[in-house]
Amino acid sequence: MTDKIIQQQIAYYRARANEYDEWFYRLGRYDRGEQANGRWFNEVDVVREALQQVGETEEILELASGTGIWTQELLKIGKKITAIDASQEVIEINRSKLNSPKVEYHQIDLFTWEPNTEYDLVFFSFWLSHVPPQLLESFLTKIYKSVRVGGQVFIVDSRFEPTSTANNHILDDTDSIYISRKLNNGQEYQIVKIFYHLDELQNKLTEVGFKANVKETENYFIYASGRKF
Repeated sequence: MTDKIIQQQIAYYRARANEYDEWFYRLGRYDRGEQANGRWFNEVDVVREALQQVGETEEILELASGTGIWTQELLKIGKKITAIDASQEVIEINRSKLNSPKVEYHQIDLFTWEPNTEYDLVFFSFWLSHVPPQLLESFLTKIYKSVRVGGQVFIVDSRFEPTSTANNHILDDTDSIYISRKLNNGQEYQIVKIFYHLDELQNKLTEVGFKANVKETENYFIYASGRKF
């Protein structure tokens, strides 16, 4: 079941590449009205500011780099960025959007990825929630291995909030780790989606060795930084 869902999840994000930014920028099906959209962007700014507080960084690894929404933020602090994603479609959007010689792209399935280099900062956004629970510890252990001593990890993900998703998506408060997601054309996929609570994520990062600090915005986001000593 897990392997099937993972492959469907990869297929979903490949197919969604050209409409992914609609979610983040609150367009089309994701437009929740002026008030809700305003809250969203205000909370995005909180997370952006926290990331900028990391300061100037030599080498950054961005996992699940997507269409470049956060890669462009990393360019403000990083001298060299290695960006990894399973979807060549989103890599090409990212590359054309940023057109930066500071970013090196690699198409790799993160469920088979093995770290072979250490970085000053490892960053990933809206990815941890798509890692099946039975693979979480091994994934975070790989993250720990890929961070230099003295380096950091920075994670951004979603809180459980029904208005964060499309208006034709149903977000139920259940224990299921699987949810349905639709494209603009109505095509439907099953993916993994787990909403972490603050203490839970804190404990997961601490268990693999990070000294972690986890925070939440008022409605939409959970974000964490962790340092390796």
